[in-house]
Amino acid sequence: MQCLNKFLISTTLFSLNNSPNSRNNPPIFQTRITTRKSYHSPEAYDDNDSEIASKKRIPLPPNVKTITSTSNPFVKHCVKLRQSSSYRHFHGLVLVVGTTPIRLFSRLKTPLILTRFLFCLGLSFVEGKYNFHKAWSSRPIIECLFVLDNCRIPEEIDDKAVRVVHVNLEVIKKISGVQSVDSVEVIALVRIPSTFHIVSNNLQEEDCHTFFSFPQRILVLDGIQDPGNLGTLVRSATAFRWDGIFLLPGCCDPFNDKALRACRGACFQIPIVSGNWRHIETLRQEFQLKMFAGHPAMTDDPNPVLRLSKDFADSVADSPLCLVLGSEGAGLSDFSRNTCELVTIPMAGEFESLNVSVAGGIFLYMLQHENNKPV
Repeated sequence: MQCLNKFLISTTLFSLNNSPNSRNNPPIFQTRITTRKSYHSPEAYDDNDSEIASKKRIPLPPNVKTITSTSNPFVKHCVKLRQSSSYRHFHGLVLVVGTTPIRLFSRLKTPLILTRFLFCLGLSFVEGKYNFHKAWSSRPIIECLFVLDNCRIPEEIDDKAVRVVHVNLEVIKKISGVQSVDSVEVIALVRIPSTFHIVSNNLQEEDCHTFFSFPQRILVLDGIQDPGNLGTLVRSATAFRWDGIFLLPGCCDPFNDKALRACRGACFQIPIVSGNWRHIETLRQEFQLKMFAGHPAMTDDPNPVLRLSKDFADSVADSPLCLVLGSEGAGLSDFSRNTCELVTIPMAGEFESLNVSVAGGIFLYMLQHENNKPV
């Protein structure tokens, strides 16, 4: 299991008019790597990955238009991007497998965080009159497309500015890590979005607004190690227009290949920050957030537990809040239980709890901000 918080990578924060995620300004990471053994199990990473990443960058020669060998150095580089979180984040690149997730994020327009920023400045967006690549990437930047031989690139992702490399079935299998590749015709090598941050130091007030503009709803994930559950929660939070996601220690990497498949490209559409409770406390104070945590009702629980209902949801509809969800195995951490008001989903059936992604979907829907509820 790949755990995101073993290596905390601090990156320089860029202003909107010098975004690292643009074609004119490729991302430059000023990297400081610190081992925090208390965050995770030591076997989660290969400790040599960061050393290899710091010494070696594998470029794709400009004249290469076809790759037929799985021993190709660039193929090995891509496999390592898929397998190693530290390698992935050092290079700032991720593999997105399959036409559907690539198509979904290729449709992205102006990010919500930038729209709000412009609104606060009294500016509005008129498509075609502002070059958003100079300020903020309007959609994830694709470095390269690997296309299976004799397959056409779908029209929605056929960008003449994107480099295309044709590969055979063996190379597609090697890069994707998927044994059944009947539906895999395209793989995209994509830059990790500039809306993703790993916080490794004290969080200042100005950083809060860099990560989350004016948040009304933040989903906090506490030790969610299963990439399928994490990806599904990211997808649901994006679907219900939550403002961002905060990953506490012990969560898997949201750019893990399984998490990417589960989120269907949603991690490119919503701000995601990885840090600890000290950072959440700074966010809570800055944005006056109420703190709630999903928790199964237990008769022996010393803390009072609220029941999720329409009346409860209506009572907090206009209040900014954080919702904390814990893993299925360990549940909420002691700190989460003691810091947040606990809320449970009432169930008529005799089950103690729901799968965290199912419970999360119910919470995320019920606790939508008033302005985002469908008419």
